[in-house]
Amino acid sequence: MRTRRLLLTAVLALATSAAAHAQAWPARPVKIVVPYPPGGSVDVVTRKMAAKLQEQTGQTFFVENKAGATGTIGLASVVQSPPDGYTLAANDTTYALLPHIFKKLPFDHEKDLLPVGAYVFAPMGVVVRADSRHRTLADLLAAAKGQPDKVTYGTGGAGTTPHFVSEALGIAAGVNFMHVPYKGAGEATMAMLSGTIDFQVASTPGVMGNVQGGKARLLAVSGGRRLAALPDVPTFGEAGLKNFGLINFTGLWAPKGTPQAVIDRLQKELATAMASADMKAFSESIASEPGFWDAATFAKDLHERTAAWGKVVAHTAFERQ
Repeated sequence: MRTRRLLLTAVLALATSAAAHAQAWPARPVKIVVPYPPGGSVDVVTRKMAAKLQEQTGQTFFVENKAGATGTIGLASVVQSPPDGYTLAANDTTYALLPHIFKKLPFDHEKDLLPVGAYVFAPMGVVVRADSRHRTLADLLAAAKGQPDKVTYGTGGAGTTPHFVSEALGIAAGVNFMHVPYKGAGEATMAMLSGTIDFQVASTPGVMGNVQGGKARLLAVSGGRRLAALPDVPTFGEAGLKNFGLINFTGLWAPKGTPQAVIDRLQKELATAMASADMKAFSESIASEPGFWDAATFAKDLHERTAAWGKVVAHTAFERQ
């Protein structure tokens, strides 16, 4: 009887401790590690979300950029942080690519980081110079069919998300493009604007400035409907490529061992943020869709994306680093 009482007391103590932790969190500033340089899509969206979380909780949320090795340096630093909810990681669909890019990661891809939630869903688009001879996606694909490996696209390097999305586009259309890797996405954009390469594949937040400024033109975007910010740009399905489309996301992860009560609280705050008028307006301003995936939905999508990327990578004969 005494043993049962002690066990019950221990269980109640743990439950009380977890509840108190959730109620207290966040009791001090929360750091969100963006594993890329400032100014990119993940950085921009994460800073906006951090500001919203700060507004909702009354506690400081701040971004720390820790770039390098396709994001693995920053992610590894979060894995090594105390699992207390005060250090989080931000990323996008690149996370699902990591096992296919590296032979060995500095952390367990499936277990060491817990998916918390995903939000701000950005279509991927095919973008060309404003005066490109390729007026439509059909024009671009017809040129690639007529001259295999002659139509060029640029990316920030082999193994990046745009690299594999561009290859997936070629697979879906039954054509072969020529990949021209640059040192960064910015250099690839300059090459597209100068006419050195024929096109880029990029998430819409990264190209809106040049599109709205009249320097570039989107031929098609992924997703099931046209974007409010880009009503004249067809979806891939409308442009004749019905079996292609990738939606990028921004999401948060927490180190393995973070209390479930903290994960639950953070999910609630993310959902509340994405239901707000200002986050919806922000999403639409960068040609993205507002929305929220909870931890379970997010984890399922990551698992499926990781498997799907394996087939694309195998087609490219990409050698893991």
